[in-house]
Amino acid sequence: MPNRILVVDDDPVNQKLVVIVLKQAGYETFTANTGADALNRVEEIRPDLIISDVEMPEMNGYELTRQLRQKTTTAHSPIMILTSHDTVQEKIKGFEAGADDYMTKPFEPSELQARVRVLLRRVTALPAETHKIKGKVIAVFSLRGGIGTSTIAANLATGLAQLWGCGTGLIDLVLTSGQSALMLNLPLRKTWADLARLPVEEIDAELIERVSLSHRSGAFVLAAPNRPEQAELITGDKVAHVITTLRERYHYLVLDLPHDFSATTLAGLDNADEILLVLAPELASLHAAACALDVFDTLKYPRQIIRLVLNWTFERRGLARKEIEDALQRLIDVVLPFAPDAFVPAINRGVPPVLETPPTPLAALFEDWAYALSQPEHHKPPPATPSPAYQRVAARLAQRQAKR
Repeated sequence: MPNRILVVDDDPVNQKLVVIVLKQAGYETFTANTGADALNRVEEIRPDLIISDVEMPEMNGYELTRQLRQKTTTAHSPIMILTSHDTVQEKIKGFEAGADDYMTKPFEPSELQARVRVLLRRVTALPAETHKIKGKVIAVFSLRGGIGTSTIAANLATGLAQLWGCGTGLIDLVLTSGQSALMLNLPLRKTWADLARLPVEEIDAELIERVSLSHRSGAFVLAAPNRPEQAELITGDKVAHVITTLRERYHYLVLDLPHDFSATTLAGLDNADEILLVLAPELASLHAAACALDVFDTLKYPRQIIRLVLNWTFERRGLARKEIEDALQRLIDVVLPFAPDAFVPAINRGVPPVLETPPTPLAALFEDWAYALSQPEHHKPPPATPSPAYQRVAARLAQRQAKR
């Protein structure tokens, strides 16, 4: 049964253009000419997604979005704003009103179809994934701040999502000041704070999904609270329960961890199948990494699940790779190059380098890394319908093998 989409626009030409593009993708479409008409129609047709213009008589698209969020039937329905307004201020208005996505006119039909597909993915795909699976939990951690753990977590989560097209979550456990949603340009309409006051036994997968944010890559984000004081209500037991619940439903969970060994951090580390310990090539970071490894040994974490990641956060005169490996008595698994021209604009735009089009060398690095971190069952046999990301990774692997 095709998904039902309600298109709200007072301009009949624009309305028809959107309907044509959606019908070409196989969706069942319905239309409304005003906000008031849309509020009546949603009760009648129960759409899976709503696409609304902004400039309409009597009630604009932002007010319509606010009212849809107040209705029980559409409180959690995906909503896209489709408008000619392209300023940052207008986009902020849309997200603050409760929109899940914001797209400007004129639009490319293929991009509209892709965005709709991502917004609907969790609506259409979740029933098929309700059987229990054993998802892989990847923790990104450092005792020293400011060396790129959140950037790495965001790139790996979205990279895994676009590589395999399966359930992938980014869990922000930097509860007092997490930026995972910002890294992906997602509005903080729902966060961990929505789970904070609930007893653990009342938190199930469906509830967690309702308070998560959808990203166009196909990943979802459980974002850190808006306010630091809300973090105090989130306990280690609650974090462990959320991770355990989600790993039975999603193939990959990437944890963005704070720079400490608090109860919530330990809940993430204890449940991790792989720990990426990030350090920069300088003495303070090296010391922090050594301390972290000592704690890991004390906690009896298996040595083989810990991977060292060297991130060049400055241009030159850092410690040599061999010096770091000798000091830590461990080999470095991944090296990220100094790339401020890629990372800083990516953060400001909310577009991780792994999603850049056309793909850059840095995007290729993250794609290959995501592939290396993937579950063995995803490597063989290859997917029946490989994603563009998978095809790129496979081509690079073939090239490397040919050179051997």
